[in-house]
Amino acid sequence: MKKLLSLLLLILYISTQAQVDVKAIDKYIEQARKDWNVPGMSVGIVKDGEVILSKGYGVKALGKNDKVDDNTLFAIASNSKAFVASCIAKLVEEGKLSWKDKVRDYLPYFTLYGDEYISAMVTIEDLLCHRVGLGTFSGDVIWYKSEKTAEEIIKRAAHVPKAFEFRDGYGYSNLMFITAGEVIRTITGEPWENYVKKNFMEPLGMSNTVISVKDLNDNVATPHKPTLDRGTEVSEWASWDASSAAGGIISSSTDMTKWMMMNLNGGLWEGKQYIDKEQQNLLWTPHTNFVISERSKESLPGVHFRGYGLGWSLMDYHGNLVVSHSGGYDGMYSRVVMVPDQKLGIVVLTNSMEGISSPLAMYIVNQYIQRDMRDWSAEYLGRARSSNSHKEDVERRRVARVMDTNPTIAQEEMIGKYNDPMYGDITISENDGNLRIEFQDAPGLGASLAHWHYDTYEITWDEEHAWFDFGTVSFETDNNLKVEGLEFDVPNGDIFFHELRPKRVD
Repeated sequence: MKKLLSLLLLILYISTQAQVDVKAIDKYIEQARKDWNVPGMSVGIVKDGEVILSKGYGVKALGKNDKVDDNTLFAIASNSKAFVASCIAKLVEEGKLSWKDKVRDYLPYFTLYGDEYISAMVTIEDLLCHRVGLGTFSGDVIWYKSEKTAEEIIKRAAHVPKAFEFRDGYGYSNLMFITAGEVIRTITGEPWENYVKKNFMEPLGMSNTVISVKDLNDNVATPHKPTLDRGTEVSEWASWDASSAAGGIISSSTDMTKWMMMNLNGGLWEGKQYIDKEQQNLLWTPHTNFVISERSKESLPGVHFRGYGLGWSLMDYHGNLVVSHSGGYDGMYSRVVMVPDQKLGIVVLTNSMEGISSPLAMYIVNQYIQRDMRDWSAEYLGRARSSNSHKEDVERRRVARVMDTNPTIAQEEMIGKYNDPMYGDITISENDGNLRIEFQDAPGLGASLAHWHYDTYEITWDEEHAWFDFGTVSFETDNNLKVEGLEFDVPNGDIFFHELRPKRVD
């Protein structure tokens, strides 16, 4: 009877594999890349402990012929968060901390929105599931292109405003993963980067993976960003060293297939137990749940729950658990999707800020589970091209400009030092008769100012930035027209300059 059952299972397995045409998937990926106008990408697929596909598509940089391959490096950005969570899980297994330990046991300076009671209550577990009460992406302006240390960033985060009550909602927080990285440093006595390399990357054979732009090799993709009026352009690599625990890992499809196979095998790979199965189950248990909207039910039929575990997004899909995460870096998007019940894992790495990775991953998932066999890429591309919220936001501001106005404040009255407790000092100076703005610890955010209307000035950045371009700053005055502070308006979906309200201090 057992032999018969085994034979039936083998026949079922072979039948299922025969239905998946990897060559057709390969062709679909390349066509999607062209349709989305993505210069280059790398895709890896693992199934039942084997690499089914690991391949590069397109070129590393526009205007050049250097092809992407399976070892080409891309920023995986927030897919780094799963590595941080696994490091914490490893330390729990080693008895060096507990999930319920208070963050202040390790980082006494840790503070949330000036509330001493809540700050003392936050646990290690809270850091990794986005439920501490901060808004999504709130405070990212503190670390973006900043030379601040991780500790300095965390201390500044004490001034990020509360968006909802503690453990009463979901707010995606990069700052809390930076905090988790410092917890690892405190416990191990070395940077979290060293711990993840020694305990995961090196033994897994992820030999090309790095955690700093300083360590990039020659086989690396170039970031690209879509512009408002010039199409897709080459962008520069940005340093995320201080914020590496939130998204600093740079890897390849070949290396990421090793990471996925270990995770899909219950933390065990080639005889080595990387993560205790009990700890991995906790990482893949929903800690913060999302409401399933009617719109999401239409776009993702077969989903009955969605939530966030510890470093991983979670949902069910046609009876299968799906463990995933996305990543967004300056000029690069990525996605990892794993279906543990199917022993299936997919990684999509791209060198453009186009939303191709999610529909590609879902297309591949559906090829293997034989459900919802629609053209995911075309469908998502249609949505993406029918709406450009950033362009619309900028256009509204351009239309609202009042022409032929003059400032009410003399230029010399604007010059000086301003301070925001969440960020630090911001300086307005004069150079050859023109105003300039400089941000403390972030020389890459320097810009010149040109009169826009009334007491508002357009910001012309010295460098191109991936997440934002157009922006303005207004000079606020008291009733006697004495300059008191600054107000920013830089439309974008992540780096929230409007959270800064610097006041004049000189």
